[in-house]
Amino acid sequence: HFTETEMHYLASQNGNDGRPLFDSGFLDHLRSLRLTCDISATPEGTLIFPNEPLIRVCGPIIQCQLVETALLTILNFQSLIATKAARVCLAAENDAVIEFGLRRAQGFDGGLSSARAAFIGGCAGTSNLQAGQQYEIPVSGTQAHSWIMFFEKESEAFQAYAKALPNNCIFLVDTYNSIDGVRRAIEVAKQLQKDGREMIGVRLDSGDRVMLSVEARRMLDEAGFPNAKIVCSGDLDEFTIAEMKQRGA
Repeated sequence: HFTETEMHYLASQNGNDGRPLFDSGFLDHLRSLRLTCDISATPEGTLIFPNEPLIRVCGPIIQCQLVETALLTILNFQSLIATKAARVCLAAENDAVIEFGLRRAQGFDGGLSSARAAFIGGCAGTSNLQAGQQYEIPVSGTQAHSWIMFFEKESEAFQAYAKALPNNCIFLVDTYNSIDGVRRAIEVAKQLQKDGREMIGVRLDSGDRVMLSVEARRMLDEAGFPNAKIVCSGDLDEFTIAEMKQRGA
């Protein structure tokens, strides 16, 4: 229903002739208006083809028009994200895809709804803690470049990270030089092993990630970390992921 504040705002609107845009009878109708529409929709996560209806609203025309814009903005944006997520997950084949889009989303609410839509589209988790809490989506994350740069040396950043989260270390290795970063991550991981811990892996966020991932895999295997994961991020879509797969990433 409309609040009195909203009704006051509507009543204050004037037309081109300077007279009230809405007459009192229409405003009284809005005050007593209650939604009686029937809304039917396809279940979330359903595969939809072109020209198929996703949602149908039946009811008085004024009610249908009042909810039309809200439904469209929710449906258009989230179906866009879910579809893109599904394409990315298909390209990744058996590798898990994590949604990291909060920093690039259109506002905080956009980041929240896109995390939910990406999860419906097939992503295994999100870096958005609020989305994880609100929608029970598994959460996952690594380090920020700003965290690495806060320290005098990259190795010091890795050591501090390992001390804070010894069971959840995914080292971001590309802040300065990816190969050197992998080498330093291995050094810290060996110390973790002495303490009975295992790093999860390393993350590549830039550069030729095919070449770098192959070299990182070799280095990790030779150092005794065959189960360490290599996480890739940064400007990835279904096309770049498919190409990386074909090139042996």
